[in-house]
Amino acid sequence: MPVVRVSHSELSPDAEMMQRLPAVLTPLDIARRLLLDRVGPVDPIDVLLSDSVGRIAAENAPRREAFPVSSMATADGWALSSGGIAGASSYSPVMLAGPPVWVEAGHRLPDGCDCVLDLDMVEQSGPLFQVLAEVAPGHGVRRAGEDIAAGRAILASGQRVSLRDKLVLGVMGLEHIRIRSPRVVVIDVGSTEGETASSQFVLEFLKSAGASATLIRAKGRDAVNIAASLREPVCDLMITVGGTGSGRTDATILALAKCGKVLAHGLAIQPGRTAAIARIGAVPTIAVPGLRDQALAACLMLVQPILDVLLARLPREKIVRPLARKISSPIGVTELVLLEARDHAWMPIAGGQLSLDAIMRGDAWLAVPADSEGYAAGTMVGAFSLHGTM
Repeated sequence: MPVVRVSHSELSPDAEMMQRLPAVLTPLDIARRLLLDRVGPVDPIDVLLSDSVGRIAAENAPRREAFPVSSMATADGWALSSGGIAGASSYSPVMLAGPPVWVEAGHRLPDGCDCVLDLDMVEQSGPLFQVLAEVAPGHGVRRAGEDIAAGRAILASGQRVSLRDKLVLGVMGLEHIRIRSPRVVVIDVGSTEGETASSQFVLEFLKSAGASATLIRAKGRDAVNIAASLREPVCDLMITVGGTGSGRTDATILALAKCGKVLAHGLAIQPGRTAAIARIGAVPTIAVPGLRDQALAACLMLVQPILDVLLARLPREKIVRPLARKISSPIGVTELVLLEARDHAWMPIAGGQLSLDAIMRGDAWLAVPADSEGYAAGTMVGAFSLHGTM
């Protein structure tokens, strides 16, 4: 199917008063290709490790040396050599030649010591110390290099920083980390009823993906006010929410045409066919429909792919399971289907139009290609997890 492009010069006086969907919808793969053209990763920035969770690492974080550098105590107690106390028991204590060294958990182990004994395993009588039990080498000790081997990469470029990553890097003394965080501006066109749930969802979706997102509210739903909002921001990606349809007060596509070039309006996706992609100067722009399920679909099928490029994110892994029930899908349209995990299988719970209940229950999603009528029950399908995304 051909790509439909709309420019401001092509709009008739009647069309300027009411925007319309083209007769032919643009396939999703073509829309993505147009959207991602000339888009690359944003430059890395430094952030405090304390602010890094949920962000996307911009470089590997390797260790040149093993960690810990030397053996350390994992418990409070007496540091000793296991060979010097072999055979010790309460019936046959081993007298020490000198006082042992007391260590706290996390302290470096003294030279010549390879174990840590609990307080009650060593008996003191004045200046004399005797050991009441033997232990194996390494008891109460973390040996050098046991946590992280020399040269081991802690964090891979393109990897999402987790709480566990932060813990490990913090223990190792790292205070800063390099990440990528594209600047994204969300323009809330607003609904006639003043509904803002969809724009807030898009904003939080961006932040959870690792972007630095801000929200601007257009002063009106007309093309002039929307265009004024589009001309202000300096950013790596712009997203409008609402006003993409053919309603009497919808004017987002007209505004995009005033400010830049509309690459495609009317996409062969379900839900979300009124979505559009554009370019304002060098900034890629996505026009997201205002209805909640259409906004979700546009985020998953359009916003997420371009964010992954801007972030240089590692490829997302699909979870492959059999379908518990068949999926029927219309030819010519890429359909978003929500899935629920049941007994190690995927149960389709919604497709095309997504209820709030389905959005709440969904564990994963897949996009049925436009050239497919769906999948039979039992078919192994790969789906993307919604956990950690929303």
